[in-house]
Amino acid sequence: MHFIRIIQRFGMYINAKKIEIICFILLSLSLPLSAPSMKSFTIFEQAPIEPYKMLAFAVGMIETKGDTMAYNPLEGAAGIFQIRPIRLIDYNKRTGINYTREDLFNYEISEKIFLYYADQVGPYNLEQIARKWNGSGHLTTNYWHRIKKYL
Repeated sequence: MHFIRIIQRFGMYINAKKIEIICFILLSLSLPLSAPSMKSFTIFEQAPIEPYKMLAFAVGMIETKGDTMAYNPLEGAAGIFQIRPIRLIDYNKRTGINYTREDLFNYEISEKIFLYYADQVGPYNLEQIARKWNGSGHLTTNYWHRIKKYL
């Protein structure tokens, strides 16, 4: 009401609706201008956890220097991880999949087989995974020392 008296003193006649509009405009100008705060969150896609990634790389380097087309006719071992026929037969029997030796030249398939056997041991014992991949006995100790150079 104080505002109305001020306007009337200046000799202006304004109806109540116009006064409301003018008050709103004057009050709006005195308020700080900002966008309303928005409470939101963003979900980022996380990279998958790959506990065997470095180990798979190391085994591939020791076995074949990373050659996915490697073949050892003496053992019949094929692919980057040099998967022997007996391991391929065992994998196919356990999983119900029917991969062939030719499939072992495909990195994704060879890696899938390697990861299957790595999972049998578990992600926290890379030495045991590597040694079991290589075979058994005291010679696997030397194999592990070679693997560690790539980890």
